[in-house]
Amino acid sequence: MRLEMFDPAPIGVVVTQGPDHRLAYTNAVYRRTFGDRPLGRTVRDAFPDLAQSGYFDMYDRVYATGTAEVLTSVPVDLDYPDAPYEGTRYFTFSISHATMSDGRHGVLAVLVEVTDQVTASERIRVLSEERRRVLQRYRSLVSAGSQIVWVTDPEGVVSEPSPGWERVTGQSWEEFRGDGWADAVHPDDRDTAVASWRRAVAEQVPLWSRTYRLRLAKGGHRHFAVHAAPVRDGDTVIEWVGTCTDVEQEWRETRREELLARATTATAGMARLDDMLAALSGVIVPDIADNCTIHLLPHALHRPPGTPLTAERVAAVSGPGLPELPPHQEEHLDPGSPLARAADGRSPVHAVFPPGEPPPDLSPPGTAPWLPPGANSVVLLPVVVDGVTAALVTASASGDRPPLGQEEISLLRTLLERVHTPLSKAMEYQRTRQVALALQRSLLTDPPDVPGLGIAVRYRPSTAAAEVGGDWYDAFELRDGATVLTIGDVAGHDLPAAVTMGQLRNMLRGLTLDRQEPTGTILRRLDVAVQTLYADCTATCVLARVERRDPGGFLLQYSVAGHPPPLLVDADGTARFLTAGHSPMLGLVPRPEYDSAVEPLEPGSTLLFYTDGLVERRDEDLTAGLERLRRHAAGAVTRPLQAFCDTLLTDQLTVDNDDDVALIALRVPGDR
Repeated sequence: MRLEMFDPAPIGVVVTQGPDHRLAYTNAVYRRTFGDRPLGRTVRDAFPDLAQSGYFDMYDRVYATGTAEVLTSVPVDLDYPDAPYEGTRYFTFSISHATMSDGRHGVLAVLVEVTDQVTASERIRVLSEERRRVLQRYRSLVSAGSQIVWVTDPEGVVSEPSPGWERVTGQSWEEFRGDGWADAVHPDDRDTAVASWRRAVAEQVPLWSRTYRLRLAKGGHRHFAVHAAPVRDGDTVIEWVGTCTDVEQEWRETRREELLARATTATAGMARLDDMLAALSGVIVPDIADNCTIHLLPHALHRPPGTPLTAERVAAVSGPGLPELPPHQEEHLDPGSPLARAADGRSPVHAVFPPGEPPPDLSPPGTAPWLPPGANSVVLLPVVVDGVTAALVTASASGDRPPLGQEEISLLRTLLERVHTPLSKAMEYQRTRQVALALQRSLLTDPPDVPGLGIAVRYRPSTAAAEVGGDWYDAFELRDGATVLTIGDVAGHDLPAAVTMGQLRNMLRGLTLDRQEPTGTILRRLDVAVQTLYADCTATCVLARVERRDPGGFLLQYSVAGHPPPLLVDADGTARFLTAGHSPMLGLVPRPEYDSAVEPLEPGSTLLFYTDGLVERRDEDLTAGLERLRRHAAGAVTRPLQAFCDTLLTDQLTVDNDDDVALIALRVPGDR
């Protein structure tokens, strides 16, 4: 074998001779790789720095057996002359038996360095392992933080099955794939969710987030937070990976806070209970229910359970497509009606039923329908204040909307807590008003039946629940045959004013019966009593004495203490105010003097005393109200006395009259 032939070979070549494997030849590539190892030495002596001694045994086997051996990508650790690498280098060896030109036997070894290939392969293996572990961690993290993981192709079309999606929604792979996922989205959320997803895919947004309702395999819907991100290879989106996480509880809590904030904003600055309840109804519909009505129970304080119920509907709101109800209407309910049962039981009445098919106990035979068509559930919620049902809230859901449940009842109660204080005040006003009205009615007795005279009285309480006035009237006969008429008004609109009114009325009656004195003198005595017994009390009053005169007719003696002037209407319709006999109101001026005036009452004339509630309006001057009364009285004088009084009340008062009105009218018969 001519060894020089291996000198230009691009691979390393080494030849050893004899059984101890003495170096006989190394080519240039071998020497550059392993250094210039001395020829003539055994391989064991020439490579004392070789860490892997097992290679020498391979030389022994090949020499002894003649069978070639190959080692592929094996490590060789020694001191390299150029040290191009730090650490282990890798080689592929082919070792075979060789015969020299002189007939001696040896071993021929050919080697190729494969360090770069092995290093690259190892790097790929390590990266692959790292990627595998990262993917496992990612999947574990996603599975721990969400219930559903899904994958789509670059166009946003579902491309892989999702066990989580199938488990939650009940959709099979065939139903889910492509765009089938949209069928599991709530109909009210579907169009906007699909449009948003398509826009995100087209724009390749870095993160798409949406919250919508998914249909559950077990029925119903729940809110899920959906997030998706593109997976990129450079600048190219190769797929989308998304997750769905159940956030129903968080959504409900957020919704609750938003509704309470809306209710606070809607009722801010409102003083009237009706306005507050109407504003709350606008919050309840459509966020909680499709229909809401609120009734106040003005007579709840003294209504025995099981008796007919009078309810005033003060708010009514309906969702789109449902019939509207007038917000203000008084309703009379039988004891067996659902509203009456809820009021008596002071606990919610809750029912869920097929759409449009309420149970018989909610629609007793012979009763008018009260639930919206298509309703699937209803809640009758009594608002209890101080142990009394002060209001009733009716809420219902209709059609495809989920039926109302305990969560909605709890939310309704929380919303209605903000009207508890106004309702409590309204109940207190109602109590005060009922007591005051009872006191007033006990004092405002029917007028006496006086031969030759007609007398009519009227009392109209204020329409405001909190307003209880001190208006009074009185009419009685004296022992000398004269008739006394009096009307007055104690300052204030509360129960103390009504009580003081009763005391002043009785005091004036006693003074008039005891003293045969001019009306001005009697009012002066009354004023002394007021300033002595009732500090800071003021009142207006008219005291009149009507007596017969010869040869016929009647004579009026009167005194006015700060009160609107009496109105005298002649038979021909001429109407004028009696402006004489005027003095300051009671309790205002120390030691005042009260004048008396006299006016004949001609046949057919009508005399009218009234309180300021008949002529005063907030948006106009008092003189306008007086002139309006004069015109109305002149036009109505031809009517019978009772009709005359009713006409004046109708013509003078507005629907929202906020002051009490008392009047007393006297008519002298005509000559006819």
